[in-house]
Amino acid sequence: VQLVESGGGLVQVGSSLKLSCTVSGFVFDDYAVAWFRQAPGKEREGLSCINNNRTHYADSVKGRFTTSNENTKNTVYLQMNSLKPEDTAVYYCAAGWHSPTWVGLEAYEYDYWGQGTQVTVSS
Repeated sequence: VQLVESGGGLVQVGSSLKLSCTVSGFVFDDYAVAWFRQAPGKEREGLSCINNNRTHYADSVKGRFTTSNENTKNTVYLQMNSLKPEDTAVYYCAAGWHSPTWVGLEAYEYDYWGQGTQVTVSS
C-alpha cells in the first residue's frame, strides 16, 4: 500500500494550491481517503475526507478547501483557496477501510499514510 502526495510549495497569502494524493496497492473504491496537516509544535489536524463521493470537512477549512477524487487515476485532490499564513504545515493524505457511508477526521481511523508535502504561505 502506498500513498504519494504532491503539489506542495511556497505561495503567497490569498493564493490557491492543489494537492494530489495518488494511491496504489488497494482497491481505491473500498477506502476513505483524508487529508491532514501538521504545523510545527501542533497536533495533526484532520481537514477533509472523501468516501464514495461523500465528503466531510473540518470547520477550519470548510468553504475554502475542497476534496475530490479521480477514480481512473486513483488520485484524491485537495483544492485549497484563499490561503492564509496559518495554513502553513506539512500536508498528509491517509487511507482507511470503512463502510461506504462512513466519514471521519481522526488520525487513528486511518491505517495508511503518505510521506507528506510542505505547504508554506508567506505574507
